[in-house]
Amino acid sequence: MQILGTAYTGEAKNLPSRHHGSVSERDVFCALSLDQEEIFRTSTIEKTLDPFFGEEFQFGVPRRFRYLSIYVYDHEKSDRIIGKVAIKRDDLQQYHNKDHWFPIRAVNPDTEVQGKVHLEVKFEHCLETLSERLCIHLKECSDLTLSNGCCDPFASVAVRLTNGKVETRRTKVRKKSNSPAFDEVITFESEAEWSEIIVTLFHDAPGNNVFLGEVRIPLMGQQQQAHASCNAYFLQPRKRGVSKLSSPTVLGAEENNMGSLRLRIHYTADHVFQAEMYNKLRDLVLQSPAVQPITSSTCYLLGEIIPSKIDAAQPLVRILMHHNQVVPMIKKLATWEISKVTDANTIFRGNTLVSKMMDEVMRLAGLHYLHETLRPVLDQVFMERKPCEIDPAKVKDRTTIQSNLANLKEYVGNIFKAITSSALQCPTILCQVFHDLRELAAAYFPDNKEVRYSVISGFIFLRFFAPAILGPRLFDLTNEQIDTQLNRTLTLISKTIQSLCNLVSARSPRCNEDYMISMYQAFNTETHITAVRQYLEIISASSHPVQRSVDIPVVLKEGYMIKRAQGRKRFGRKNFKQRYFRLTTQDLTYSKYKGKEPLCSIPLANILAVERVHHESFKKNNMFQIVQPQRVLYLQASNCVEEKEWVDMLAKICRTNDHRLQKYHPGAFINNHWLCCKSTNENTIGCCDVSTNLDLQTNIDAEREFARLQALTIANMDRLENVMTACECQAVYTGDICYLPNSVIEDVQSCFKTLKQLREAALNLEQEHRAYLRRVARETKYGSKQAPIGDDNYLLLAGRIDPLRKPC
Repeated sequence: MQILGTAYTGEAKNLPSRHHGSVSERDVFCALSLDQEEIFRTSTIEKTLDPFFGEEFQFGVPRRFRYLSIYVYDHEKSDRIIGKVAIKRDDLQQYHNKDHWFPIRAVNPDTEVQGKVHLEVKFEHCLETLSERLCIHLKECSDLTLSNGCCDPFASVAVRLTNGKVETRRTKVRKKSNSPAFDEVITFESEAEWSEIIVTLFHDAPGNNVFLGEVRIPLMGQQQQAHASCNAYFLQPRKRGVSKLSSPTVLGAEENNMGSLRLRIHYTADHVFQAEMYNKLRDLVLQSPAVQPITSSTCYLLGEIIPSKIDAAQPLVRILMHHNQVVPMIKKLATWEISKVTDANTIFRGNTLVSKMMDEVMRLAGLHYLHETLRPVLDQVFMERKPCEIDPAKVKDRTTIQSNLANLKEYVGNIFKAITSSALQCPTILCQVFHDLRELAAAYFPDNKEVRYSVISGFIFLRFFAPAILGPRLFDLTNEQIDTQLNRTLTLISKTIQSLCNLVSARSPRCNEDYMISMYQAFNTETHITAVRQYLEIISASSHPVQRSVDIPVVLKEGYMIKRAQGRKRFGRKNFKQRYFRLTTQDLTYSKYKGKEPLCSIPLANILAVERVHHESFKKNNMFQIVQPQRVLYLQASNCVEEKEWVDMLAKICRTNDHRLQKYHPGAFINNHWLCCKSTNENTIGCCDVSTNLDLQTNIDAEREFARLQALTIANMDRLENVMTACECQAVYTGDICYLPNSVIEDVQSCFKTLKQLREAALNLEQEHRAYLRRVARETKYGSKQAPIGDDNYLLLAGRIDPLRKPC
């Protein structure tokens, strides 16, 4: 099963004001967490109680979780939590891909609970005292909440009797582990009846123990059964005086004095089968470029059936790119779309399937190109943070407008030069598509001399560079927090870059704000127009552009991680230090801080394997290892999403090494032995097979994309069958065109044939999915480690096995 999540944080409103200080407004940011593990932060919006964030974060979900939580913070001298929205994983489906206003709830330390406890309960009869003995075997816990970055847990085990008496025992403290193995048996003996077991986990903190969660197990009447049970349980919030976390409801008439948060959540969980299971669906998709007319192809029909064009475009583009069919498919769709346009200025201006497919191609194939082109100049903007506000309504001192205008012109000029001088670095696949689009537009509008430029500039400037400048964090162009001033600077730069797409046409750039006229005029000279046209000519002149020099490293990923000193044999806290890592197409380096000289450089050719590390090795989460010829580098990422991204990226790169390892050690070599296989020979061959990784260049799991297409087809089966019914009605009129709402079917018979095949392939796969889910429900024991007892009841799985499954 593969899971993908996207969270769009829109805005908050009616936040409570500060109750201290001279300023009532707040500087607000949001943090996205899986349970209590933070994986993303928004920018800080200053001096407001109604902040607008407008940020999107997409990530693969690397582990199971109970709650998706969005914490709202006030950024003061130390960040203070205002409140949060917590959504249970099982409830994400009902909010899928729609905007919702959620009430912000107060955060109570007793509700910040995560983790599981595994214990065995056994009843024994004591013949000597004629009483009954209750034995509780506390085996282990996992994923406990960290307190100030550490966890020294112990358990308090209490038994409540029917006569009201309570007996309590406690375990030993397990140091420095949020997944402790207690393995302690606690025994109670009583002649009275048992009522309830209460197991409470605490962090052993000086002065006051920190509550980590509890489990309550009712026992009324169970001692007569004389049975033993061994189960895993989810830890729960404190029961006394604290209500359990409940899934939020969409804000309605109920009053909420903590304010509210608008979110759009896109959450999918796909069960992916082996490649041969998708043969029929694969054939239908890959035959699309050759289908005549194109409106009878599977790709076109999926774009018409699925309401969201981007939902259809993403898996289609990935599949077609994986099989080298995306260029002919876009050409066929673009040919049909341009043939229906009467005004050249409206080509690809709507959110059509081909436009969304182009967006996805640029995002997948052009990300490295984007980084290579924009990162250096944007780093200057982030570092200098010069004021660039030129709107008189937003400037307190109008005498600064001219200096701000000069700053803005400097930044825009640098970015303009970086873009227009990067034509030879444009990826081959983008050049091939741009070449086809230019030729098509020129053929259909031979009298319009500028359409050959505008059809390309609308994509490369308006839908590629401008959005990346406006939201650099979405494109991994920076890890910097974007404050209000910097966000405004990027907005003004993006506005100007968007106007570049108008420089190649005869009409003047559109200007809705008077204060922007001077900026547009500065970049509307003959020199700038010539530079833009020359750039567009090069990226569309040939389908085989000059390749960039391999000597130019491209930054793939960077950020802080914690490393263990290389070559150390003994375990110690001082061995772990935070360093700034930077991965390029040539090497992996780390330094003390960002921008400092590297302390170590590891050539990519020396990376033999990249694998995760067993938790038992260092008692730390999110650990992975980079195996080199003479040593192993152990690293800890900041969260589970970062760990997955680093491992995936490094593993894809080292896959191309001819001498990469086939075996590795999942444990560490500590105290003169491998913790995994217990071998005392440090140089012994690994005990586990190295993971299979995807190809670096494509980075596409085609089977997963077919699973997404199948789920989308099932979710929109009613729309598909409506089109089939319309085709059946029109079939008696041979040769007639079938006009449907928002659709045109040019050949009814071939269209009906494609729809029938698509429906059959999707339903056959759905039967396999339902059989798989039934098998999981039968084989999974409620109370096992895979399905702990608590609010994540796996038995709901059986109720979701419907003939027409909605994507979750």
